[in-house]
Amino acid sequence: MSIEQSKGYKQVIKWLRTHKKKPFQFQKDAWQYFAEGYSGLVNAPTGFGKTYSLFLAAVIEELNRESDTEKGKKNNRSKTGLKLIWITPLRSLAKDLARAMQEVCMELQLGWQIGVRNGDTSASDKLKQKKQMPEVLIITPESIHLLLAQKGSSDNFDYLNAIVADEWHELIGSKRGVQTELAISRIKGILKEKHPERLLRIWGISATIGNLEQALEVLVPYQEVLKTIIKANLEKKIDIRSILPDHIDMLPWAGHLGHKLAHKLLPVIHKSKTTLIFTNTRGQAELWYQNLLSLDESLAGLIAIHHGSIDFELRNWIEDALHSGQLKAVISTSSLDLGVDFKPVDTVVQIGSPKGVARFLQRAGRSGHSPYETSVIYFLPTHALELVEAAAIKEAAKTQNIESREPVVMAFDTLVQYLVTLAVGDGFKEETIYREIKETYCFQDILPAEWRWIMQFITTGGDSLTAYTEFSKVVLKEGLWKVESRQIAMRHRLHIGTIVSDAMLKVKFLTGGYIGMLEESFISKIKPGGSFTLAGRVLEFIMVKDMTVLVRKSRLKSAITPSWMGGRISLTANLGSILRKKYNDTLNKEQEDDELRIILPLFERQAKVSHVPKNDEFLIELIHTRDGYHLFAYPFEGRLVHEVMAALIAYRIGRKTPISFSIAMNDYGFELLSEQPIPVAEAELKQLFTPDNLAEDIVASINATEMARRKFRDIACISGLVFQGFPGKYTTNKHLQSSAGLFFNVFSDYDKHNLLLRQAYDEAFYQQIEEPRLAAALNRIQFSKLIVVKTNSYTPLCFPIKVDSLRENMSSEELGQRIKRMTAEAEKPRRKSKNDHTV
Repeated sequence: MSIEQSKGYKQVIKWLRTHKKKPFQFQKDAWQYFAEGYSGLVNAPTGFGKTYSLFLAAVIEELNRESDTEKGKKNNRSKTGLKLIWITPLRSLAKDLARAMQEVCMELQLGWQIGVRNGDTSASDKLKQKKQMPEVLIITPESIHLLLAQKGSSDNFDYLNAIVADEWHELIGSKRGVQTELAISRIKGILKEKHPERLLRIWGISATIGNLEQALEVLVPYQEVLKTIIKANLEKKIDIRSILPDHIDMLPWAGHLGHKLAHKLLPVIHKSKTTLIFTNTRGQAELWYQNLLSLDESLAGLIAIHHGSIDFELRNWIEDALHSGQLKAVISTSSLDLGVDFKPVDTVVQIGSPKGVARFLQRAGRSGHSPYETSVIYFLPTHALELVEAAAIKEAAKTQNIESREPVVMAFDTLVQYLVTLAVGDGFKEETIYREIKETYCFQDILPAEWRWIMQFITTGGDSLTAYTEFSKVVLKEGLWKVESRQIAMRHRLHIGTIVSDAMLKVKFLTGGYIGMLEESFISKIKPGGSFTLAGRVLEFIMVKDMTVLVRKSRLKSAITPSWMGGRISLTANLGSILRKKYNDTLNKEQEDDELRIILPLFERQAKVSHVPKNDEFLIELIHTRDGYHLFAYPFEGRLVHEVMAALIAYRIGRKTPISFSIAMNDYGFELLSEQPIPVAEAELKQLFTPDNLAEDIVASINATEMARRKFRDIACISGLVFQGFPGKYTTNKHLQSSAGLFFNVFSDYDKHNLLLRQAYDEAFYQQIEEPRLAAALNRIQFSKLIVVKTNSYTPLCFPIKVDSLRENMSSEELGQRIKRMTAEAEKPRRKSKNDHTV
């Protein structure tokens, strides 16, 4: 029967009409497929009502059920319970969703209670839920695992009809997505055991994602389930406007342009109701808040900052003030990226490149958050070359060329945590859980031997930890694997989750005296004897001891510049590809992009002093200055790939002739700088970028073992190998790293087949090093035309890389003076070398 003939459907349509709304076809399709028992994925632009497409499907079903029951029974809450689980990645989404859903239920006179369960839920609310579950529970992946860790948790799902994973694209590429997969597999298994007649539907909601089919397969991998993708045939109108400078500096550098354009942002703020200003980092948000206030004091009390480090209560106030329109502007990081609907927001500003198409479109959707409104987003570049990225993003938005989100597979640490969670709860049968996890996308390829290792690990600690009773967590009792120890159960519940913060390391001289702080992820890539710069000093790395980096003064004049991972988002492969193609148009005076028209003089200068690379070319600039001998290469693959590629090329050059390099990089390319001539003939340059023997050369060129050791810290925390402490008395990062390091050493020496050890190396190679993307880039370079240019001065393309390498060595005043001198030198007339040629 068509759902349109049902009473519930007619009630919902009538209610929508009172609000002067009518359903979109994709919403009606979702309601129909839901009623027919399908699972699936709903994909629609931001602001078109994806939430209603599935929430109202469940509401219609309930209204139909009520119309079929005897009068008077429909409000009998003792006969009902949890019917819909709504999984959301962000706490800020939960409050907004609950408010909207409760309004729907009240206006439709549906006696449903909407509950929220996450880290901010009070103890009293949790107790109420334990006594009587609400019909709808909005919950994070961590909290649903905490639910499974309760005794008698299986009774919570007796009335469950559906699970919805909201913003699925945000979960799929992380271990939180794996948590979601595992939780769904268990709930599905519980219903199969207790209520085989009950049909559980599993749905996902996603806006911006490139691999829809795979996303559905990860969420609903079950072959026996009817499933579908519902894609809205709708186009969200997005008006992308760049804030353009009046003139372009011929030698651009990152950060230089942004604050010079800040005065042009003020009219945008004043003419809009409310403006959301997105930055890529928390530090950048703080800087722009102060900058705007200094330019216009009348904004005091009308602008605010929103990011993850701000107190929960203040974030709540800011969100409420956004809803009510009290604020004129809010400067935010990714904390407001996702589907929170702030109706007064009619304008969005992106400060600097978002480094990805999906991220940009997600942020654009925060304005005009209604179906027929246009989302207006301004792009404010922080340096001139970002205007090419703006043109590339415009093209990608027009063609819907959006990044894919790769799912996590074989996350053994998350599986270990999950099994102990089940053992803390009602316990589990080994054969049942093995069959369930084999059905998930993440663990579909798990081998019987790997499963036996996992079971041995949670019951005895594995081969190397058998002698220590604290690792014998799970025991077999009456046919079920359970945690008997109350202390182990309590400690486990405290740290259910997969988010482990990156630790900062203090940098200290061997002889005493602290210099500053660095992230683990940076220092893990440096081998003993290697050098880096910090606080204007060139330092030689000796060792890491007790979360402290021990160094001494280096004899080198320059060295690698630190990169703070939290401070720099790397260019996505998708945007990098579009960017390379966009460089083909930079010298075309007839092209339509305003951004490219205004920076035409800059690229004309680049063409005059060097070369503008096309998408089928690979440019290398060999430059000799008073600083030394530079090799600049431009793969356009993002900062993270360039960091590893630079170390790889430096290693391959040094293998032929001993030579020291300092390394710098940005999203467009990298620099190798040496005090002596680089001993490579031009004909040999392309061979340096071969993908042959890549894995072996990566291991030799960077400290792969140290990178794996750092990854192992997170794995040890997630798997419960190390205890992270009690609330208010958390174990210091120093002790966490020390404890995890001991286990890493023990497993390396005595347990080579340890799956957690293997996972650490896999994550280091595939996530931190991005080996597949690096290999793809090197393959592409082999099929590109190599352009080699020699010059004696900096070019527009290399200048931002050079400035980035100077930032950590100088104060802002010294840096400004140095940039002036470098600019003056580069402006001198230059004759093109007779050695310039194409290979």
